Amino acid sequence: MLSICSESHDPFFNLATEEYLLHNTKEDFFILYINDPCVIIGKHQVAHREVRAKFVNEKKIPVIRRISGGGTVFHDRGNLNFSFIKQSEAGKQVDFRFYTKPVIDFLGSLGVNSVFEGRNDLTVDGLKISGNAEHVFKERVLHHGTLLFDVSIDDLRQSLKAKSDNYSTRAVESNRTSVTNLKGRLKNINTIDEFLKSMLNYFSRNMSDIQRYQLSDEELSAVRSLTESKYKTWDWTYGYGPPYTFTCWVIIDEKSHTCRLVVKDGIIWECDIEGSDEMKAAGKKLIGCRHMYMDLLEKFRSENIPVAKDEVNKFF
Repeated sequence: MLSICSESHDPFFNLATEEYLLHNTKEDFFILYINDPCVIIGKHQVAHREVRAKFVNEKKIPVIRRISGGGTVFHDRGNLNFSFIKQSEAGKQVDFRFYTKPVIDFLGSLGVNSVFEGRNDLTVDGLKISGNAEHVFKERVLHHGTLLFDVSIDDLRQSLKAKSDNYSTRAVESNRTSVTNLKGRLKNINTIDEFLKSMLNYFSRNMSDIQRYQLSDEELSAVRSLTESKYKTWDWTYGYGPPYTFTCWVIIDEKSHTCRLVVKDGIIWECDIEGSDEMKAAGKKLIGCRHMYMDLLEKFRSENIPVAKDEVNKFF
């Protein structure tokens, strides 16, 4: 197995690295990386249902779709991400317990008793410290997970929505659970960098065939290309998600209105706003717009429709 410790904190680049190695190599990999603040949504999720758009927009926290399923997670410099990419046997490819066992053993070596619970979580004292997801490509499988070491719990909570009844969709919904950090539970480990080195050393000692690996210039170029052509695009993060119907009520020009949007490929296909004739007509002007805050705000402004900026947030 080859091990990679990414020097990049760019979440777009690190996700693209996983996909590139999954699709274009035959070797097994163990990868560690730490991302800048971001929200990572599952492949089959609706971004707006999972993420508090107002908060992440104001904080300039990027939202990124990954290729694996599962729910939405928040990353920052206090979160350690681990990945396994392996050749796999048909019928035995999806196995969360297999891939999380060495992580449980690693934490146990540091005096922390963690357990596998639910669909894909690791917990300590009933609190979530790790979420995991998998993606199968031909004979290969990508398993990746998070380890909350010293994450900003406040930013995590404000970035992610609680359960929302405004959306009707077949998309996967996240399972919100209480979380905790590992910092303070680990002996002689006080920083995320120390935590990363400890995990890398543990795996190096306990996997006899593990070897350090660095991406070649050609591989780096391919990963950067994938970063730009896919992971940084609106089409992948917002346009790819499943169709949905969104309903809400808003105050416009001191009058209460109800709104129903039908969104497919990130584009508003139907829009019905009830409450006034002016807004009913205005709603039809939103058809064809991307279901994004700035797109709606600009459309309302161009049509001289008196919708306050905060009220636009209610369309999400």
